[in-house]
Amino acid sequence: MHINQKRGRIGENLACKYLEKNGYTLIERNFYCRQGEIDIVACDNIKKELVFFEVKTRSGLKYGKACEAVNKMKRKHILSVIKYYIYKNHIKGVPIRIDVIEVYLSNSNYKINHIKQAFIN
Repeated sequence: MHINQKRGRIGENLACKYLEKNGYTLIERNFYCRQGEIDIVACDNIKKELVFFEVKTRSGLKYGKACEAVNKMKRKHILSVIKYYIYKNHIKGVPIRIDVIEVYLSNSNYKINHIKQAFIN
């Protein structure tokens, strides 16, 4: 496994723990389809919303903030995957939201920044 993939897996695991501690029920991880991938699908039990998460993990700010990697093209792919997920799972009448979770790793510490409603179509 490549170092970036390993870092990404660690970030996703930390994001899942964070979500479970903050009132979310995990539904699915790494949903793949032809259009791309969604890192985490969860239910926000407080707001009763289906939330799609893009997790970006970095070891520093050398290449900018993690959320900046979710550019216009990436957002387009994420929206396509979400539309397919909703179709495939026959989801109707459920409010949805798209969040980004930034995970910053440094030695044995980490910081999580949860950006709710990261972008709107």
